[in-house]
Amino acid sequence: MTILFFSLRGVPDDEADDVRELLTANDIDFYETSAGSWGISMPAIWLHGVDDLEKAKPLFDAYQQQRAITQRAQYLQLKQQGQTHGFLRHNLKKPLHFTIYSGAIALTVYVSVKWLFELGL
Repeated sequence: MTILFFSLRGVPDDEADDVRELLTANDIDFYETSAGSWGISMPAIWLHGVDDLEKAKPLFDAYQQQRAITQRAQYLQLKQQGQTHGFLRHNLKKPLHFTIYSGAIALTVYVSVKWLFELGL
């Protein structure tokens, strides 16, 4: 029976490559599914059986702990260098997008509240 090991939806390419390399280096058989043509399928790495899962789980847990440490250190380094962007800086880079999205959100809230009060709820 196949077992879902690692979902690839929203995962950076370098992390997915690391997981593939980890499994290959430890002789753990796996296969991969893509998101499909329309992007609605499940992109993931699957293992063939429970034995593979028992072998891969501790290796993957150790990898995740190490990745968390390195990613945190990288983020702190970028933050010290002033290269990270908070909410304000991010939106100042693309003010037109921010204005359009904010307007769409405000319009949606306005129409929803207006209809709510018109119905007397």
